[in-house]
Order: sequence, then C-alpha cells, then structure tokens
Amino acid sequence: RVSSVLNRDVKQFGKKHMFDTSEETCWNSDQGTCQWVTLDFPRPVKVSQLHIQFQGGFSSQLCTLEGCRAGEELVKISELYPQDSHAMQISFATCGFQVEETVLDKLKITFESSTDFFGRIVVYHLGVLGERL
Repeated sequence: RVSSVLNRDVKQFGKKHMFDTSEETCWNSDQGTCQWVTLDFPRPVKVSQLHIQFQGGFSSQLCTLEGCRAGEELVKISELYPQDSHAMQISFATCGFQVEETVLDKLKITFESSTDFFGRIVVYHLGVLGERL
C-alpha cells in the first residue's frame, strides 16, 4: 500500500513501478507531507538491507522504518537519512544509513520530509533484502 499516487493515475505512477526493475517507471506520490509505503509479507522475513532509488529533487531527507509481526502494532525500527540524488542507495553504513536485522511480517517506510516543496516523493526502485523464515 502507498499513501497516495499522483493524480490517482495508478497506471502511470502506481506502486507496482517500484518493483518492476524498469528505469523508465516510478511510483510518484501526490503532494502532501508524510508520504509512506507499507509492505505486507506473506510470511515472516528477516530484513537486513533496504535499497531505494529516489528521483533527485523528490526524495526524502528523513525516512522512518516501522515494522511488526502479524497481529501486532507497528514499532519504530530506525531512521534513515537518504541523500537527495537519483543514485541507488543501499542500507550499508558507507551509503549513510543502516537497517538493523529485524524479523517482521509488515514494514512501513514513512517519508517524513520531502526535498520537494509540495511534499511529493518519487521512487524508481525499492528493494528489501533479507531471508524468509
């Protein structure tokens, strides 16, 4: 699930485009503060890395990661401070942020502050790496 889609045009800017590995497509949120993406996994996973590629000028300066097991409330896992660039950003310390290994069924990424004046977020690629349990 995502918080919004630009002009409700899911065909052109929908959430599926974050995972289609195409460099031509993206998820584009509508304007407004605190855009978010929620991922529900079919079974528990141990998350160890987060890969994200924003459009420069439409990235988030602060991302809050929350997660939980099935039937539980979301709990804050960590905060990430991505760069405002179009480069693929990986959750290693050398790229500016880390993800603690966490077992969960649901992951929510909240984009707290957009570099865009209107609060829009553009994500070309989102990848969550780890292992299924």
